[in-house]
Amino acid sequence: MKFTLIICTYKRPQPIIDLLESVKVQRNYPDEILIIDGSPDDKTKLVLEQKNYTGLIYYKVSPEDRGLTRQRNFGISKIHPDSEVVFFLDDDTILEETYFTEILKTYKEYPNALGVGGYITNEVEWQKVGKDYKVRQNDFSYDGWVRKEAGRFIWRKFCFLDADKPPGFFPEFSHGRSISFLPPSGKTYRVEQLMGGVSSFKVSVFNTLKFSTFFEGYGLYEDADFTLRLSKLGELYVNTNAGLGHFHDSSGRPNQYQYGKMVVRNGWYVWRVKFPRPSFKAIVKWHLITLILTGIRFVNVFTTSKRKEAFTEALGRTVGWFKLFFNAPKQI
Repeated sequence: MKFTLIICTYKRPQPIIDLLESVKVQRNYPDEILIIDGSPDDKTKLVLEQKNYTGLIYYKVSPEDRGLTRQRNFGISKIHPDSEVVFFLDDDTILEETYFTEILKTYKEYPNALGVGGYITNEVEWQKVGKDYKVRQNDFSYDGWVRKEAGRFIWRKFCFLDADKPPGFFPEFSHGRSISFLPPSGKTYRVEQLMGGVSSFKVSVFNTLKFSTFFEGYGLYEDADFTLRLSKLGELYVNTNAGLGHFHDSSGRPNQYQYGKMVVRNGWYVWRVKFPRPSFKAIVKWHLITLILTGIRFVNVFTTSKRKEAFTEALGRTVGWFKLFFNAPKQI
């Protein structure tokens, strides 16, 4: 299958080189690599000019095309007509050498797949357990594997607000479990949402759908919005053998206050696009979980070393929540 790799970047010249070095040693190499650079400076362009990567095409976008979703849509418009699959990767990821091979294999095994996601290997520690293993209160168990339960879900369980869907699926009250709650089992799992920075899609889907321009700049949750809409049209999968590392680079990220507002506002938008008319019970659950998560960030002011970041994010979440009552996002 002919395939294109699109990397949208913003002020990360060194991480993108690290990523491209891991692309260079892939068993299956992209037919073209499109770099869509939204940086206000030329540092990324200059560092790429010092390298020689086969099939690389560099685009510097204008300010009106800057931002993750706009850059992705720009990149889609530049894909070669013969390309069958397009990969999107965050510019601060590093691939295992079989990443593309495993994803392409999934498309052959599941011909109806419209999208296939990779699997981040360096963020969560899992343990394979036997049938006799007794799951502890602070454990999360799935498909014969166990990981430490995330603190926010411990509180949600205590309040009877745990997710009622498997990882990768979206409850009616939103706030589900992400792909990171799928274990490194080597299996391929059916899902209805993918992480955009480790995703791939059949090029044909973009004849019908585009990434929403509601998500400005950093574009938090744009991937959930797009893949939830796409899952209504066909099948999506995550191949846990398609491994890569995600090394969160702080450059190019919004401040914690803006991030906190986006968590709530963008989260509300994705929820209401998926469920335009949720039940009263789902509405109450969404608001309760949002307030619990905000409260946890306020508590983090006293329990973590990054006190300023915790406080400003919690403040942003609070402001974002209050604004929903008189200035909720208009659905696009």
